[in-house]
Amino acid sequence: MMDLSRRSLSVLLACTALLPGAALAQTDAQARPDTRAMTCAEAAALVARAGAVVMSTGPATYARFVRDGGFCPLPETTQPSWETTRDNPKCFVGYTCRDKFNEGQGRD
Repeated sequence: MMDLSRRSLSVLLACTALLPGAALAQTDAQARPDTRAMTCAEAAALVARAGAVVMSTGPATYARFVRDGGFCPLPETTQPSWETTRDNPKCFVGYTCRDKFNEGQGRD
């Protein structure tokens, strides 16, 4: 019986150790810039300044935007991306990376 309680304690401790990581992941998601909360100029300037940035684009969606093709892995290329911002429903914020050999198809 003692062996069972040790296993239970080990499992409980392992689960407890994972909790801070789960809370951190939620905090990171909340800290992600949101295109809908920024002006068009702010969103475009953030991408231009950072070179590559992940931003929320909706309540449960996000995308990685890049300044130019130098921020895309090979063999990907850029595709212009227009997103909804606080002041513009179709704002050019930068580019997304897409497979250059399947330009007409999404990789998702």
